[in-house]
Amino acid sequence: MDLKEKLVSSFLAFENRVDLDSEVHDIRSQAIKNFETSGFPTKKDEAWKYTSLKGVLKHDYSVFPKHADAIDYKDVKEYFIHDIESYKIVFVDGKYSSHLSKTTHDGIDVCLMSAALTKTKYKILIDNYFNKIAEKDSITSLNTAFASEGAFIHIPKGKIVEKPIQILHFSTGKESATMLQPRNLIVVDENSHVQIIERHQSLTGNPVLTNSVTEIFTNKRAIVDYYKIQNDRQEASLIDNTFISQKDQSICSVHTFSFGGKLTRNNLNFYQKGERIDSILKGVTIIGGKQHVDHNTLVHHIEPNCESHQDYKGIFDQSATGVFNGKVVVNKEAQKTNAFQANNNILVSDKATINTKPQLEIFADDVKCSHGCTIGQIDESALFYMRSRGIPEKEARALLMYAFSNNVLESVKIPQIKNRINTLIAEKLDVNIGFDL
Repeated sequence: MDLKEKLVSSFLAFENRVDLDSEVHDIRSQAIKNFETSGFPTKKDEAWKYTSLKGVLKHDYSVFPKHADAIDYKDVKEYFIHDIESYKIVFVDGKYSSHLSKTTHDGIDVCLMSAALTKTKYKILIDNYFNKIAEKDSITSLNTAFASEGAFIHIPKGKIVEKPIQILHFSTGKESATMLQPRNLIVVDENSHVQIIERHQSLTGNPVLTNSVTEIFTNKRAIVDYYKIQNDRQEASLIDNTFISQKDQSICSVHTFSFGGKLTRNNLNFYQKGERIDSILKGVTIIGGKQHVDHNTLVHHIEPNCESHQDYKGIFDQSATGVFNGKVVVNKEAQKTNAFQANNNILVSDKATINTKPQLEIFADDVKCSHGCTIGQIDESALFYMRSRGIPEKEARALLMYAFSNNVLESVKIPQIKNRINTLIAEKLDVNIGFDL
């Protein structure tokens, strides 16, 4: 039995284990039908042309991990942004870990998706927001069919959340191979502001496949800063599907830092449903070996007078493969749109590969839109200049690559995250950069 058949046959047993209202049940039932019809995406699908899941799907994954062993904070402290006060929602093998978490209902809701799906007091929010912007493609539908746990965050009108919220998913490797499907729902009401940090981390060398879906609703004049730190082990694979709906005068930024994992696929979709909206998408990818990172982005400009800014930097060594497929769609009504998209890459090794495809689909005539990509190697003249000033070649190369990616970090608003990413970049480049991290 292959993984698709295993998932489809397991759906009925899964539904019988969870207590959901009829509407959510109908959503799940339709979702599993979508997945059964389409199956996992292949390279025949245009959006997956450069990313194959064959090597990931060959394992016999445990669909419902039987074990959820407790882990000590000291063993996972390094994966938290631990030098700041924050709310924490932590999951171990797909199960909520209360002793590692710090949730709240004091003016805001930072809690569990399972509670939101089953408790009456959240019914209006679930009816209005759950599965409303997530696409109906096969991989997202698979998550919808089995979604039972994850983070539920609701920031009411006029609230500025003083502490960041960390969402962490750990896999202990108690099963020989594990598949996890977390589902997050984040609703930020008018004039509110929140900062969120997300990380998926395997604690073992056993294969892990995570199919994550996050829906974010940024209402009028709300501000959302979202940070994804991806630095997993070599046998861990992540398919991250994030869907963001923005209303008038809202600002939403997503920074994605991809440094580890066997295969990472980031599907990031912004839908601008109002005027004077700003959408910010930035990322840094540094990988080597046979790692594979694929960024697939969409910004859909629906109304006039909005902006979007995409800036992705990639550094690829050894036999690593990178993919960037970025699309900007500007509707006929979306006049005065200002959309910028850039993807710049350095190939450190002759065996490394980058496939980049920036796209613009513009149906309006009064817009300012640009896109572009570059693929190159280290500037030899700059390298010679630095070496002539007494800097060893290894450090000189690292400094040039650090400077190449550094402008993405300038827009990070949490100093502790900037410090953490600086440290990870230095580790990935295998060098002591020589200044305060």
